[in-house]
Amino acid sequence: MDIIFLSDLSIETVIGIYDWEREIKQTVVFDLEMAADIRKAASSDHIDDTLDYKSVAKRVIQFVEASEFQLVETLAEKVADIILTEFAVPWVRVKLDKTGAIRGASGVGIIIERGEK
Repeated sequence: MDIIFLSDLSIETVIGIYDWEREIKQTVVFDLEMAADIRKAASSDHIDDTLDYKSVAKRVIQFVEASEFQLVETLAEKVADIILTEFAVPWVRVKLDKTGAIRGASGVGIIIERGEK
């Protein structure tokens, strides 16, 4: 199986458990890896024969910007579910980095894999 990826997709959203976090938008950064069979697209050279990563990015941005979850775990799970169900991807790896969440660390977050690779 081939992998189509998006790196460093930065999105502003409400995320966190503390009262002050519920009043501001913070940056979360996604790295997405999505299983796909690109052979048909490679042969046809046509966007309709592959996973359109621009469409994936637009959908993830739209969802995350509108979300207000407390936990990064919940947000990562919901994003994985959207990719699996709406884009017919058999496997996805979602890395979510909540930048600046811990003093002294450049980031903190979660990595999940869903589906079958």
